[in-house]
Amino acid sequence: MATRTPPAAGSPAPAADPTPDPPAPEGSAEVPSRWVLFGLANLVVVVVVSVASWYLLADPELSPWSFYPLPFNAALFWAILFVVFIGFNAEFAGFDRIRQPWRGLAIAAATGLFSVGMTLVLAQGLGHIDPDFAVGRDGGLGYFTGALFVLFGFGTFVMAVLNWQHWPWPQLGLKQPAVGLAEIAAVAGPTMVLYFVIGLPSVSLSSGDPLMSVDTVLGWFYAIIVSVILTGQTLDNWPWRLAGSPGRVALAATIGNVAFGTLLYFAALPLVRVLLGSLTVDGLGDTLHQYPAQLGVCWAFWMIFWANAFGNRPTGFGTATNLAIRTGVTLALAVATFVFYYRFAAEHILHEPAAAPGISGNALGFIDWLVLWTLLYVVGFGSLGLRRLSPEVPVAAE
Repeated sequence: MATRTPPAAGSPAPAADPTPDPPAPEGSAEVPSRWVLFGLANLVVVVVVSVASWYLLADPELSPWSFYPLPFNAALFWAILFVVFIGFNAEFAGFDRIRQPWRGLAIAAATGLFSVGMTLVLAQGLGHIDPDFAVGRDGGLGYFTGALFVLFGFGTFVMAVLNWQHWPWPQLGLKQPAVGLAEIAAVAGPTMVLYFVIGLPSVSLSSGDPLMSVDTVLGWFYAIIVSVILTGQTLDNWPWRLAGSPGRVALAATIGNVAFGTLLYFAALPLVRVLLGSLTVDGLGDTLHQYPAQLGVCWAFWMIFWANAFGNRPTGFGTATNLAIRTGVTLALAVATFVFYYRFAAEHILHEPAAAPGISGNALGFIDWLVLWTLLYVVGFGSLGLRRLSPEVPVAAE
């Protein structure tokens, strides 16, 4: 897509160039209307498939099953983490040898099996041993307890790719899939620490004094995830890349994303209050502290989609201009999506119940569903059926 391999597919962000890109070669179809058309066509497919599959699997009124909101959301979270493993960390090693559409089908099938399997193992297996994970907890909280691990994994495993650029494994001479396997194994440890110290106590039946409430955990750590995607993908790893050597970049990104993500969390709270209005905010109470995550998932969706379907444009201006436009466009789309989803789509299109006066739904459900279908269709299937619209396809090839 475009002139680069999108970081969301697992490749490290390329070096930013302060000078404009050279003109496209003669005979190329790289024209503004072409990349816009390709991106919009992908958006239509992703939205249509997401809504149709939502009606089948999750819709509270139309689905023949009662999976909403849990265990549907739990399986969804595990599905996203699996795509992170095979696509980000392992860069689809093994799958890349399969021709389309079989490659996309294999990725989708493996993702479905892993997500359902993990959900069942934790709820039906561990749930019989530890009541925190039990299926019978009110509101499906047992499913959520297990899937909460994904919140931390989505931050740590993605940061290892987008910000660390797989350090230190390529420097040690490893190739894929060894890079991905080593990365997953190494990052799993600190991810588990985060889960057991911050995440699990916030939802545990036996924890009397957690470090944070579950709402704060969701809002704060998702803001860190936004920082990871924003700096690592949208901003081509600025400013962490200024640290120098790969090890220093990784350290700067780790500390910087925690600090910047915390700032984003506190900045998002007043913005959310403005977007929702006082009546809704009063109705939410302390739950408001998770709404930086609800806004954050909208921004994460657009940053991932913009990189993979729109080629992370613009790329032809100076670095500062390119990065500022990408940030501004994706943030504006995120805010619009947040308002449209909560004020209209969740109730009238997706048939979700009210969350507070004036709003319905939970963006960490359906918007994450959009994220998953973006990764499956645009990346996994390679925008199957739309490649003729791709700006990478030269005129002569058509």
